[in-house]
Order: sequence, then C-alpha cells, then structure tokens
Amino acid sequence: MTTAYVLVICDLGSEEQVIEELKHLSGIKEVFGVFGAYDILVKLESANEKNLSDVITWIRKLNRVRSTLTLMTTEGQE
Repeated sequence: MTTAYVLVICDLGSEEQVIEELKHLSGIKEVFGVFGAYDILVKLESANEKNLSDVITWIRKLNRVRSTLTLMTTEGQE
C-alpha cells in the first residue's frame, strides 16, 4: 500500500466546499481542515503510485485549489 499526504491551499472561504469535493474522490482516506500555512490536509492510500498520481492530479485541478504540496511516504520507515 502506498500512502501520501497532500497539503492544500485554497481560495479564502472555500475550505468547506473543497473538503466536500475531496471526500468523494477515490483513494482519499481522510480529509481535515487545518490552521497554518495550508488550509486542508488530505491522506491518500492506493495500491500503487500511478493511482496516487492520478488522484493528486485531480486534487490540483479542483476549482478553488490554488496550490498543493505532496508528501509521499517511504516504505520501511513507518
């Protein structure tokens, strides 16, 4: 299983709308609104990196998403 975390910056005031959209994407396990430099934290899990890459691309294309930072986990360092 491959896991990634995506930090999302979205348009001011659109956090709840973006979170609702994210909840319906395949491969997303958890979504949290957060305080700080980023607005949303997304946890993704998939059988392979290709599927994760596809979901991350969808996240980046969502309306009101301004930027993302993706953190891929490394196996054996859990």
